[in-house]
Amino acid sequence: MSVVRRCSRTACRQPAVFTLTYVYADSTAVLGPLAAYVEPHCYDLCAMHAERLTAPRGWEVVRLPADNTGGGPGSDDLEALANAVREAARPPKGAEPVGQGVETHRRGHLRMVKSETARPERDHRDQHRPQRDA
Repeated sequence: MSVVRRCSRTACRQPAVFTLTYVYADSTAVLGPLAAYVEPHCYDLCAMHAERLTAPRGWEVVRLPADNTGGGPGSDDLEALANAVREAARPPKGAEPVGQGVETHRRGHLRMVKSETARPERDHRDQHRPQRDA
């Protein structure tokens, strides 16, 4: 006996055909073919709710094409894509210099740059005072 998985949306009785996964660290929602088994942190959606899916402002939605052939990639594709998104968001191994500072973190096209340690400058008032020998 096969059990048909239903859409995770409240009061929706339609069969699920997509699985939604959130990658919170990357502010990304990944919508792909129905996973082979139920995951506790994934949501199964029907075609209508998958089509109407929106993400919060600043989030990216990655939509994978539905696998209609049945002989395509395995059920771990959605997890593999989420891992690839995480890997792409990781900062490079060594910090590279950027302008006046050093890149410490990268998220997409944005960079976090830490200023290089600057030499302490003398107070401008001290520039005109003669220095005393102690």
